[in-house]
Amino acid sequence: QVQLVESGGGLVQPGGSLRLSCATSGFILDEYAVGWFRQAPGKEREGVSCISNYDGSTKYLDSVEGRFTISKDSAKNTVYLQMNTLTPEDTDVYYCAATAAGTSRSYCLGNHYNNWGQGTQGTVSS
Repeated sequence: QVQLVESGGGLVQPGGSLRLSCATSGFILDEYAVGWFRQAPGKEREGVSCISNYDGSTKYLDSVEGRFTISKDSAKNTVYLQMNTLTPEDTDVYYCAATAAGTSRSYCLGNHYNNWGQGTQGTVSS
């Protein structure tokens, strides 16, 4: 059974950092595309960052490019999202997602993920 459990959210001041973790189980991490998504109440979910299971390449939402870094540790079955220089606009519930479907970099922020975590709240406020 595929399971994804996020952690690492919290309250941080503008300009600060958070590191989100997604502990995975029930599948071989390197065989799955993984992504981080976020959603605020009343807003559509948006893809933040992802890792293709074709070649391990990464992709970022334009507004987080250069500030966020996605990575994974296959030995620990964990996916990370390092978020730096945070702004109040980054306040959201962040979700980890995974899919076994072959997913290229160009499509890895798409809506085809079928395994989701419960989310972790990240709040940026002074």
